Amino acid sequence: MTLNIAGILDGVVSHAMASGHFEQVNGHEPVNTPSLGLTAAVWTESVQAVRSSGLDSTTVQLVFNVRIYASAQSEPADAIDPNMITAMDDLCAAYVGDFTLGGLVRQVDILGAYGRPLLVRAGYVQQSGAVLRVMTITLPLIVNDLWEQVA
Repeated sequence: MTLNIAGILDGVVSHAMASGHFEQVNGHEPVNTPSLGLTAAVWTESVQAVRSSGLDSTTVQLVFNVRIYASAQSEPADAIDPNMITAMDDLCAAYVGDFTLGGLVRQVDILGAYGRPLLVRAGYVQQSGAVLRVMTITLPLIVNDLWEQVA
């Protein structure tokens, strides 16, 4: 079996787009300032083998970053975080629910049983001279029986 990265990435991107919170959702980490309004970007952070059932195949934790962007200069300034937190809350609620991407992954590793847990961090980044408010969701997905182990 091979890692269906295109299908999994498309599932995470499509889910964010379907939430209705974002002007745009990129399937990569942007190097330029995102558009106005809320924007999201999804990219792979890591792939790590994990201990699983002990069968003759390897299960992995595939970690994505889902970053929500807004201009730090948006008005009213007091609405920036509430808008971002609303979008983040909707995404995380879906991840904690029955999130298998149509069977492409086993589950979201919510509590980090196999490595990194679901996590959200807020901060600021500077791109193309603009300061952006961001919330980055660490989204750990468990993919079963990915690589066959041959003795």
